[in-house]
Amino acid sequence: MRTILLAHVKRVVIKIGSGVISNGDGLDLDRIATICEDVHKLRQRGYEVILVSSAAVAAGKADLGIVGKPKTIPLKQAAAAIGQSRLMRAYKDSLRQYDLKAGQILLTRDDLANRRRYLNARNTLMTLLEYGIVPIINENDSVVVDEIRFGDNDNLSAMATNLVEAQLLVILSDVDGLYDSDPRKNPAARLVSEVERLTPEIEAMAGNEDTDLGTGGMTTKLKAAKRATLFGAGTAIINGRTPHNLLHLFDGHELGTYFLPARDPMAARKHWIAFTKKPKGKLILDHGAQAAVTERGKSLLPSGIHQLEGSFERGDAVRICDLDGIEFAKGVTNYTSAELVRILGKKTKEIEGILGYQYGDEVVHRDNMVINT
Repeated sequence: MRTILLAHVKRVVIKIGSGVISNGDGLDLDRIATICEDVHKLRQRGYEVILVSSAAVAAGKADLGIVGKPKTIPLKQAAAAIGQSRLMRAYKDSLRQYDLKAGQILLTRDDLANRRRYLNARNTLMTLLEYGIVPIINENDSVVVDEIRFGDNDNLSAMATNLVEAQLLVILSDVDGLYDSDPRKNPAARLVSEVERLTPEIEAMAGNEDTDLGTGGMTTKLKAAKRATLFGAGTAIINGRTPHNLLHLFDGHELGTYFLPARDPMAARKHWIAFTKKPKGKLILDHGAQAAVTERGKSLLPSGIHQLEGSFERGDAVRICDLDGIEFAKGVTNYTSAELVRILGKKTKEIEGILGYQYGDEVVHRDNMVINT
């Protein structure tokens, strides 16, 4: 069955967690070498491979005398600054054995929230692939602040999957996959082999775990899987600590948990709006406007906006909410918050008379809007 599910895959994003390639003392060079061997063999089979690798902090924290997780953001960023070059060197040394070269790309959420920089990042990645280079992506931990963090590399890997239009996201973890309950507490816990759709019941199976080496537990992996599958990419969570599990997956072995891609995937731009572009404000709609948007597929007009919150510019993403403040959509606004204060509740024919100009009838065009599922 797995062989059939993976038959269409040509480009794959592989996310490598800190718990897979590091330990209390730093990087696990043998495991990095094993993963790079699998990458080489996948490329020999014709796959294009992009890596998203954690462990920069784990690679550098020992130099600062840190045991466990760094307690402050400056310590974490200092550890990342030390460890990132060490992490890349480990990959480059291992890939060099197979005459492969690696290219490093460090990103912040800001890089992908801006459409022009998003496309620039995509062009860079596609050029690296064209020239046979293995791209290795990581969050730019040494400079990033909370406002522009991805939050974890699981999230980043899902965004990268969309960015390069990969058909598969593989998350290498230190667990075998998703269980129906915590296997550490319940010996009878069963591995979930396949997930057709990520329901609230499936998401509840993740529990709430974390590690000393990384920032992401199963909850973040399920969020990444949801984002990737909505774009149209399958997602596999497998144990990356088991030697050559990555290769075994592509050999058709029934291991880990496989999440099927959505039957009706989002277009790339709408996926970017939904998951990558960070909202700057909130538009609260009346009942009529909400029904027009959700039931009749209409664009959002100023007449239906009851209230707005936040400060935003033209081209920013905004949350679109009902009268109770509950979000039901996201979109890209054609007007600034200052302009909207003046025209909310007004008819479209009044816009130019009030502002002295008009960017269009719609505050948020239907093509730039995503309804939450």
